[in-house]
Amino acid sequence: MMTADGRHSVSVAGVIVDDRGRVLLTQRADNDQWQAPGGVLELNEGITDGLRREVSEETGLTVEPVALTGVYKNMTRGIVALVFRCRPTGGQLTINDEVQRFHWATPDEVRQMVTEAFAVRVLDALHEGAPAIRQHDGVHLV
Repeated sequence: MMTADGRHSVSVAGVIVDDRGRVLLTQRADNDQWQAPGGVLELNEGITDGLRREVSEETGLTVEPVALTGVYKNMTRGIVALVFRCRPTGGQLTINDEVQRFHWATPDEVRQMVTEAFAVRVLDALHEGAPAIRQHDGVHLV
């Protein structure tokens, strides 16, 4: 979140893709929204270390980042998100305090279940090429 002195926070998210091309969505316990797993980096934490930690905390899975697929800025809250396509390498899906449900979603399901600002992150992660760079207001692209 943006601090009183105008600094930004940096978050990471992992778009975990299975061998059928579906992506893992988590339903957040605090607001019922569907998203890719992720969260805010800790101050002394490397980017991929933080990604692995956040995904593990929210899903129980271990992942290997494959590619940086997008950089997104929430213009309202001052959060810069780095999104990575990941492949699962171990672990087991486990419900926790942050996540109430999981769903392996097709791209069409992502479009229906996820708000625009977060759906685009997941959909961008399914494409090869240069990372996307986008801004949003927390719900819609701007």
